[in-house]
Amino acid sequence: MVWRVFIRNFGCSSNTADGETLAGCLTRAGFELVASEEQADVVIYNTCAVKGPTENRMINTLKLAPENKKILVAGCLPKISFERLLREVRFDGAVGPALGNGIVDVVKRVLAGERVVYLGAMEQKPLLSLPTKRSNPVVSIVPVNYGCLGSCAYCCVVHARGHLRSYSIQEVIGRVQADFVGGAKEFWVTSQDTGSYGRDLGMDLAELLFALGSLQGDFRVRVGMMTPNLVIGMLERLIDAFDCEKIFKFLHLPVQSGDDLVLQRMRRFYTSRQFKAIVDAFRLRFPDLTLATDVIVGFPGETDEAFKNTLVLLGEVKPDVVNVSKFFARPKTAAWEMQDGLVEKEEIKRRSTLAAELVKRLSAEKNLRWVGWSGQVLVDEKGKVEGSWVGRNFAYKPIVIKSAQNLHGKTVDVRVTEAHGTYLSGEIV
Repeated sequence: MVWRVFIRNFGCSSNTADGETLAGCLTRAGFELVASEEQADVVIYNTCAVKGPTENRMINTLKLAPENKKILVAGCLPKISFERLLREVRFDGAVGPALGNGIVDVVKRVLAGERVVYLGAMEQKPLLSLPTKRSNPVVSIVPVNYGCLGSCAYCCVVHARGHLRSYSIQEVIGRVQADFVGGAKEFWVTSQDTGSYGRDLGMDLAELLFALGSLQGDFRVRVGMMTPNLVIGMLERLIDAFDCEKIFKFLHLPVQSGDDLVLQRMRRFYTSRQFKAIVDAFRLRFPDLTLATDVIVGFPGETDEAFKNTLVLLGEVKPDVVNVSKFFARPKTAAWEMQDGLVEKEEIKRRSTLAAELVKRLSAEKNLRWVGWSGQVLVDEKGKVEGSWVGRNFAYKPIVIKSAQNLHGKTVDVRVTEAHGTYLSGEIV
């Protein structure tokens, strides 16, 4: 009998990569991957729990899981809030993130009627050579390390994914080359913090990007989030590594707050001035850089003035993309214990609204600058409307184009005709 499995991924690109590896390992072991819960014998929810509202959505989703299926909860939620999971959800198995080939044994045991709970310490990492089933055949998500070096006061992910464990440059190159042969054109270098890459091996992210940039083949690389303080020591070399046509001119540099006292309470080991210096240095070399950043509003100790400092910083730096999050204390974090300087929920909501309005305006202004631009675009996904496609230019700007032909994975010449809040429209030339 061939057992059927459905995998549903949530959360960050690292979690998606984990899910693609689970799918590849189960397929190799003889399981059949199906497209819906209804078709499956086993449903695997590969969960996220980085924020309070995210955890609530995960729990609500799990409560709606089909009662006649074996349910396996994987990912960060079981490691972060197992007690709640145990209390509120029916499940047949619970495992942490990045289980790799271990998923095969767990699923077999669950199908045999055993209730499996494996939440051991994250000391290992799955081999990069394990089989994967890419959710997007054009995009290969390549984890370059698991865990991080951070001790951020608000973050619970370190309790799920552990401390830094990097892959060697040779392992990463091997994975990229194999996936390129397998049809991938766009590679996402991803981890909890790419800025920490290689510090446990005596190397750094710049070395990895130099190596990837020297490979043969027509492909592009998107570099994932990096913490500012880990960029400072390799800034010039990192900019030199980005100065390669294979690397998207896309920088994800989370600032979290524009106020230095709040940054100290967050245990973010840089200042707002250092953040701006990094951005300025990148833009000096790459004027059309796409800058993405993250902001948390309402962190304990964030006064009205501190919040205004964040708005001022955003107005000065003018990022293209800003992920605004309301503060929610997460279990097992230092912020969970903070009792001084708490911000009322309604005030957090107000600040979030103000920040979101500013971000929306800044993003629209930045996108207007691209109207009239012409150049090559790699089409990496289907659009939301039938006959539309989404491509990325050298700065990773999303450009929606219309075509009756299948453009997925193709590189086309495009002219930008219109700017919108979060994307551009273009036509093939």
